[in-house]
Amino acid sequence: MSAIAGIIHLKKEPVPFEHGRNIMKGLEKFPADDIQFWHKHNAFIGNHAQWITPESVGEQQPFYDSERQCVITADAIIDNREELFEKLQVERSRQKHMPDSQLILLAYYKWGEESPKHLVGDFAYIIWDERNQKLFGARDFSGSRTLYYYKDDERFAFCTTIMPLFTLPGVKKELNEEWMAEFLAIPGMVDAIDVYSTVYKTILQVPPSHAISISYDRLSLKRYNYIKMDEKLVLKTDFEYEEAFREVFNEAVTSRIRSIGEVGAHLSGGLDSGSVVSFAAKALKEKNKRLHTYSYIPVDDFEDWTPNYALPDERPYIKSTVKHVGNIKDNYLDFKGSHPFSEVDDWLDIMEMPYKFFENSFWVKGIYEQASHQGIKVLLSGARGNATISWGPVLDYYATLFRKLKWMKLFQEVNQYCRISQVEKSRLLKVVGKKAFPALASNNELYSFPKWISPELAERVKVINKLENADIYFSNRPINAYEERERHFAKLFYWNATGISSTKASLNYASWNRDPTNDLRVVKFTLSVPDHQFIKKGQNRSLVRRSTVNLLPNSVRLNQNIRGKQGADWLHRMVPQWGNFICELDNFNNSDTASELINKKVIKTFIDKYRSNPLPQNAFNPEIRVLMRSFIVYKFIRKNIEGR
Repeated sequence: MSAIAGIIHLKKEPVPFEHGRNIMKGLEKFPADDIQFWHKHNAFIGNHAQWITPESVGEQQPFYDSERQCVITADAIIDNREELFEKLQVERSRQKHMPDSQLILLAYYKWGEESPKHLVGDFAYIIWDERNQKLFGARDFSGSRTLYYYKDDERFAFCTTIMPLFTLPGVKKELNEEWMAEFLAIPGMVDAIDVYSTVYKTILQVPPSHAISISYDRLSLKRYNYIKMDEKLVLKTDFEYEEAFREVFNEAVTSRIRSIGEVGAHLSGGLDSGSVVSFAAKALKEKNKRLHTYSYIPVDDFEDWTPNYALPDERPYIKSTVKHVGNIKDNYLDFKGSHPFSEVDDWLDIMEMPYKFFENSFWVKGIYEQASHQGIKVLLSGARGNATISWGPVLDYYATLFRKLKWMKLFQEVNQYCRISQVEKSRLLKVVGKKAFPALASNNELYSFPKWISPELAERVKVINKLENADIYFSNRPINAYEERERHFAKLFYWNATGISSTKASLNYASWNRDPTNDLRVVKFTLSVPDHQFIKKGQNRSLVRRSTVNLLPNSVRLNQNIRGKQGADWLHRMVPQWGNFICELDNFNNSDTASELINKKVIKTFIDKYRSNPLPQNAFNPEIRVLMRSFIVYKFIRKNIEGR
């Protein structure tokens, strides 16, 4: 994997070497195993390499094919190498040592601009066809790697990160108020719905599932991947579905442990990370390697305020998984002294933009630091699992049976679910009824996320209408999980934020996040599985539970009652610094910048309400979240726009 960068002069004038050198110097803060560039007349193309896979060691990047006069620079790990070798008829003697960048180039020679459709993995790359003066590149289907660019009448410049692009003459660091308005107005974790833009007016990005091309000075962006939801897999027995799941998921996991260094994994007490770890530990044992796991735990003085069904400290389930799976070196990290307030400056340096994941920011960063220190080259996760391997929205499935009047099937399922989960049948049926007929829900059960964006800004860019047209919800009204899942795979803004944080944290710590639950083959497979395989005999997430018999301990595999509550202690951790935090918010709310971006009256009300040390159980209170997001925006503006 690498950070890539380059400049193409569209009028065929020479690219000054110092411009290319400066853009590469902007990447020097990241660890590197090698730094190379290719410079010829109107093109400068660079590569800031981190060697992760065996094939990447000593790799020539950028790679220039003198016969075809094409040069490629790639930030990529390709996972379907064997399939591509066969399709591209690569001689067996070349396969073992062929770098992924050259494999991508061969795919381009065969399929042209259709080539990204044939690639499985995490990638962003640029190919410069010197002979035809044509540029082509692509970003993987879910945007696991980033690719930013700047274009004017004379130049096209690209980079894995944003800041190096500002080293070019004339590229100004101006705030994109439309992007910022979306960030402020969206209640959830999505940063912005415009997947082409960034927080900076002059910098754009290639969206997930898109290819970029430039020919005759004309730039075009084209979506090459659409995930279909209507193709269903028909097998004869439950066992056949389980076998098929194990086959495709094992392929996804084993292809992601291809590494010259140690392999690590995030591990909670749940099904997603547990499944990843169980398959990975087994595969690594065959390679005489041990899997290192990293688990966040609350600090010792945290007093659990969560409901009985929630578990902030997941160690009992984690240790059960570790013991059952074997071949694991487990690490439990409480990051004493760290909290969201202490990590903001570092995360703004990493992200180059405001972010919303502050609740877990301190331990995500801490795990990357620990993994990097221990030589972990690949850090596995199961972040996409809820939408893929552990899909199974039991209430929505029962609501579907309710609407279709399939009473016998419904009551069989409800009886079994209540027995397993120890839920009262009358209470469950009431919830299912409201799911089936949302109009039955009382308005008193709904709440709206606080609107803290400046009314003038919101009106000027018409942001609320834009978000409503994109199906962004401003209240907790009942949501059909099946419709939400379909939107998740259709609308690319759901994917962008995770890809950005993954790319930049990985690059910063040279420990690359890789998610088998986000593998394109896994996504397509799980979307093709019929609904009844995911909810069966009163069991949600049934397919993964059945498929991991003997792979996970029953205490984890069959747990339907207790859920992990990661980050529940973040507010407790911040109490010693709460006065400083409030002081910063006061400064922001009294500034001219605040007047342009936020509703100062709303923020002032929340500041006054929580001026004294807040109760730890307010950790997930929307008003507290708004205050923390305000602080992050404030620090970003001061640091990256005003330059303070």
